[in-house]
Amino acid sequence: MAQLHTDQAAGLRRLFRAAEGGLVPVVAPSTWDGAETLLDALVGAYLERGLHVLVVDASAAAKPASELVRVRLEACIEPLSADVNYLEARGLIGHFLDATGAASALLPALRQACPQADVILLFAPVAELARVLTGGHPCRPIVMVDLQPEHLTEAYSAMKWLQQRAGCGVFGLLVAGPARLALVRRMVEQLTHCAERFLGAALPAWAAVDPKEGVKATPSAELRRLARDSLQIEPQNRHHARLEPVPVLT
Repeated sequence: MAQLHTDQAAGLRRLFRAAEGGLVPVVAPSTWDGAETLLDALVGAYLERGLHVLVVDASAAAKPASELVRVRLEACIEPLSADVNYLEARGLIGHFLDATGAASALLPALRQACPQADVILLFAPVAELARVLTGGHPCRPIVMVDLQPEHLTEAYSAMKWLQQRAGCGVFGLLVAGPARLALVRRMVEQLTHCAERFLGAALPAWAAVDPKEGVKATPSAELRRLARDSLQIEPQNRHHARLEPVPVLT
């Protein structure tokens, strides 16, 4: 049975993994708590696919990065399980800035420090993520939102920032709330509409995670799709197809 499980996991890795550890940037919200539950649920969706995940927490709530990250980054990475490694390092991106203000060297350094990672989930403030993505790494950033209107505005602002600073045109969305709630769907529709109309950006995949259920729940079909799509690498991450307009909801 153990051999069968190993063979299945190996097959899933070959089927779904992105070359050299796919980068999944996740914008760390600045004005609300509870993002950890969403992050854990997303990691669970990758694990369900048999992927190894490196979680890099560079959010404002994380512990400061050690000076050791400059010389021995691998020594700062902690194994949480056989399939999850963790690096808690607020300010990490600042250690990898070049003379232009970009941090394009960070992703190669993370890949070298954790070569077994199929997914490198980089959780950081939007301004810092933009410095990493200006290096030309094609990806689909994920933004988070809860049910507060002001946090919807923050998610839109993050998308605008990444589009203008890093050329990102396709995004994913994680919502803290029950998927069956009408308010959740209205907020998703409004954000999708604004992204398309004012940014020319697409938000094709989203998932809601009920904070009351947390990671105990099996990943939903929407969360599985979001995880899958986040690893679909497209040239220059540009969005050219136009979505059908969605009415603005008031």
